[in-house]
Amino acid sequence: MYAILKNIHSYWAFLVLLILVLAVANAFRGMGAKKEFENKDLRVSLFGLIFSHIQLLIGLILYFVSPWFDQWEMGIGSVMKDAQARLYLVEHPFTNILAIVLITLGWSLHKRQTEDGKKFSRIGIFYFLGLVLLLSRIPWEAWL
Repeated sequence: MYAILKNIHSYWAFLVLLILVLAVANAFRGMGAKKEFENKDLRVSLFGLIFSHIQLLIGLILYFVSPWFDQWEMGIGSVMKDAQARLYLVEHPFTNILAIVLITLGWSLHKRQTEDGKKFSRIGIFYFLGLVLLLSRIPWEAWL
């Protein structure tokens, strides 16, 4: 089960990153061109939100069935001393949860706006910050 979840989590990450890049680019393009916020813009942003939340759910399940999780039994000190264990057990999950919170906040804040430029800016800024956080904690050596 772990191997299957790990593969799903890895391949789904490509989709999440692609859609978030599209959503951020679309938001900044719409903001710069002073476009009207249309259904297409809403859908791209919504897909970014949905795909990132699915990735979070897969990641949370993977976290608890992972062999890495057993290292918590040795205590927090041993986990924090081991760079790889710290990445998989602390940095990756908590940073990515924060990234998903920022993406969700961007989605929520854009819905409250009436001006199109502000809608694009809320999506663009918060999705971009979430994307940067996601990219910062990907275990690149194990992923590619």
